[in-house]
Amino acid sequence: MMETITSMHNPRIRQLAELQQKSSERRDHGLFVVEGVREINHCTEAGYDLDTLFVCHEIFGDEKTSFNARQTIAVSAHVYDKIAYRGGTEGLIATVRTKTLRLSDLRLRENALIVVLERVEKPGNLGAILRSADAAGADAVIVCDPLTDLFNPNLIRSSLGGIFSVPCVACPSQECISFLKEHGIQILTAQLQDSLPYYDSDMRRATAIVMGTESTGLTDQWRKVADAHIRIPMLGRLDSLNVSVSTAILLYEAVRQRQ
Repeated sequence: MMETITSMHNPRIRQLAELQQKSSERRDHGLFVVEGVREINHCTEAGYDLDTLFVCHEIFGDEKTSFNARQTIAVSAHVYDKIAYRGGTEGLIATVRTKTLRLSDLRLRENALIVVLERVEKPGNLGAILRSADAAGADAVIVCDPLTDLFNPNLIRSSLGGIFSVPCVACPSQECISFLKEHGIQILTAQLQDSLPYYDSDMRRATAIVMGTESTGLTDQWRKVADAHIRIPMLGRLDSLNVSVSTAILLYEAVRQRQ
């Protein structure tokens, strides 16, 4: 019988908590945390290797899991309740080996559709954007000069596995700009200044939709290299939409034009 960990002071549980809380720990150990059957399944389908699988049999049941991990550890319901970010995750949490994608790893269609995010701040927004990118069939999401790491547990949770189903690359803005120019991908920057309504732009060709932060928007570096500036008309009293909502609107305009 597998021994069941019942204490939060166990070294394996303490390491798991540190991986959840600290990007430095994730970076130093080359590990991140995935929670829930659906998310772990998306993760393994994308070719990631499971290091340790933590199983709460009181929730998951006594059957053997279908996931192959370097090791499997049982935890009590009390411990699982403390280490789980949310309920309804079927009693499974895994630490996973990090796999970093580069721009050169991307395999793009001739009329590629890419989302570029400059200095994204909130993991929840990035997670929601990845879900929209998956739904719209985008080729990739490129995060430039990121302020959060791609394996933040909040990002993985809010993406519902989108971080694994959509190729996601982190890189400096200039590297991304050079990549887009070299591949003949038009750059459409979402901004209020000097812009046209988004539905007046041709998104049928290879296109990168570039989004900035909600607080400051895009830097001049991106504005200057854009092939066109686009905006979402604002008909109410507020002058801003959530960046994940705005991205979804623009992605589905590209989908509409390509049908």
